[in-house]
Amino acid sequence: MSVFTRQHLRILADILEAASRDEILPRFRKLTSGEVRSKTGPLDLVTDADEAAERQITAALHKAFAGCLVVGEEAASADERVMDGLMQADLAFVVDPVDGTSNFASGFTLFACMAAVLVHGEVVGTAIHDPIGQDTALALRGEGAWIETIGGGQRDLRVADPVPLSEMNGGVSWRFLPGDLGPKVAARLPAVAGSFVYRCAGQEYRLLAGGFCHFLFYARLYPWDHAPGWLLHQEAGGYAAHFDGSPYRADNIRGGLICATNRESWQALRDALLPESL
Repeated sequence: MSVFTRQHLRILADILEAASRDEILPRFRKLTSGEVRSKTGPLDLVTDADEAAERQITAALHKAFAGCLVVGEEAASADERVMDGLMQADLAFVVDPVDGTSNFASGFTLFACMAAVLVHGEVVGTAIHDPIGQDTALALRGEGAWIETIGGGQRDLRVADPVPLSEMNGGVSWRFLPGDLGPKVAARLPAVAGSFVYRCAGQEYRLLAGGFCHFLFYARLYPWDHAPGWLLHQEAGGYAAHFDGSPYRADNIRGGLICATNRESWQALRDALLPESL
C-alpha cells in the first residue's frame, strides 16, 4: 500500500475501539490471579485481556488489510521472529493491545490500546485509544494529529510552547539504561522542573502531543510502545531524536529517545540529562 488515508486510519481506530469494548473493559478490575502472569519479571506483566485483545485486533487487521504484516507485543514476546520483515513490508501494523498492563492489572485507569502503521519501514499512521476516556488520538503523516471522540467530536493536538530547561516538566523512564547510566541520569533530574513515570507510554505521548508536558525520555524502544506515540508527537509539531541525534527508527530498540517541543529544547535536555561521553 503506497498511500494510507484517513479512511484507512478510521478503520484502524474502529478496530482498536472494538477490541477495547469486547475484550479489555469487560476484564478491567475483574481479573483473577490466574489471569495475570509475569513475562520477564515482576514489572513486565501480561493478562488475559492483552492476549484476547491482540487476537481480535490481529484478525480484524488481516481481514481489513489483506496481506498486511501484524506485529503484536504478545506475539513478538513469544516469538521474536514475528518482527522479521517489519521494515520491509508493504504495509505493517505494530500493536500494543494493552499499553500500561501493570496499571490495568492493578485497577488503575491509565492504560491504552494502540497501534502504528508502517509502510516500507516508515511510520505513517497512529491510533492511541483510551478505553476509559472513550476517545482516540490519531495522526497521519503530513496531515497533523488530533483526538476524536466516539460521538464524533474532534480537536487538534499541538505541543506546548518552548520554555527554559528549568521550567520543563516531562516523563523520564531510565530503568532500562545500560550499566550505571540510569543512576547518573536520575542524579541529573533536578535540572528540570519536574519528572514523572506513568507506566503507560501511550498516555504519556498523548500528554506531550496535547501540550500538557514538555518532554519525554525513554531508554528501551520496542516499536509497539513508541512508534504510535512518536508519530503523534511529530505531527503535533514536536521534535524527537535518538540519544545520538539520529532520526527515530522503529527497528532501533536500544538507541534511547528524547522527545521535546523543538530542536533547541531537545539539545538542552540531551546536554542536561546525559553525560557528554555517551
